[in-house]
Amino acid sequence: MMFPLRGLRGKVVGEASGKVLEIGVGTGMNFSRYGDIEILHGVEPDPFMLKRAQQRAREVDLTIELVDAGAEDLPWPDNYFDTVVATWVLCTIPEPARALEEMCRVTKPGGRLLYVEHTRSRGPSAQRMQDRLNPLWNRIAGGCNLNRNSVDLIRDSGYEELQVKACGSEDWTLLPVYRGTAIKPA
Repeated sequence: MMFPLRGLRGKVVGEASGKVLEIGVGTGMNFSRYGDIEILHGVEPDPFMLKRAQQRAREVDLTIELVDAGAEDLPWPDNYFDTVVATWVLCTIPEPARALEEMCRVTKPGGRLLYVEHTRSRGPSAQRMQDRLNPLWNRIAGGCNLNRNSVDLIRDSGYEELQVKACGSEDWTLLPVYRGTAIKPA
């Protein structure tokens, strides 16, 4: 399902700079898409995915440090990262509002959140369908919440200057996708 959207990863991840934190690295699919960055730190709470990400980290020419942790309690000090990256992860985090507050906390003033996420549809018919499908979807799609409004969560997290770009039709589809940036206030 996500294969046609794969190109969006490179557009988002390629904009990262400086000291970078990736939330929910999964199997490390983004590692080869980073450009000239200082260092990449990543968190992943699933031990099986983390093991695969560690292998993938050895295959790229980047300094990568991976931590077995969830996004709700990040083990770094305040104002530490230049860039935080989130690609299709907010739908699975158990406490996404808390995770976004943590992301904002560890981002330097003036630093950026780069994201590509699916979110709740704007169309009422599609919203009803998302709500009906979500319990099953959640079980078969690794904890993904089809009806979570990720963009609103980012908007309410403490970041400012939210830029949002629709990557398709957000009214009728069950999987509207947006990408963008948000800035931590100085």
